[in-house]
Amino acid sequence: MNVGDKAPDFLGLNEKGEEIRLSNYKGKKVVLYFYPKDMTSGCTAQACNLRDNYETLQNAGYEIIGASIQDAKSHQKFIEKNNLPFTIIADTEQKLVQEFGVWGEKSMYGRKYMGTFRTTFIINEEGVIERIISPKEVKTKDHAAQILK
Repeated sequence: MNVGDKAPDFLGLNEKGEEIRLSNYKGKKVVLYFYPKDMTSGCTAQACNLRDNYETLQNAGYEIIGASIQDAKSHQKFIEKNNLPFTIIADTEQKLVQEFGVWGEKSMYGRKYMGTFRTTFIINEEGVIERIISPKEVKTKDHAAQILK
């Protein structure tokens, strides 16, 4: 997915097993942020920064949706532990990460593995991607400010 592309309407199932569709957010900009793993330091910092600035983001017309490949149970624990006010898609079959092009080979300490690239897509009211914050650009502790600028 690139800037100018129409995002798919059906995004997936959230932590409660509910269908998440862009059409449910008519009139709002959607911040769809992909992150590697629940309960890790960077992902927790990013989620908590979005939580702490949630009201400001909503007042600016944004709705937040998280997405990662962990299951609904993992997302429920992550949401409860960090008191997150937004939903998280459980992309266990990796359909969404593949569709958005954020799944690929990563390496840590010389070990190669497949994983999710931390990426944020800002989708306008018409369902078109208007901005992408790439893995190298995402600042986990200041992500809301990046979205708002």
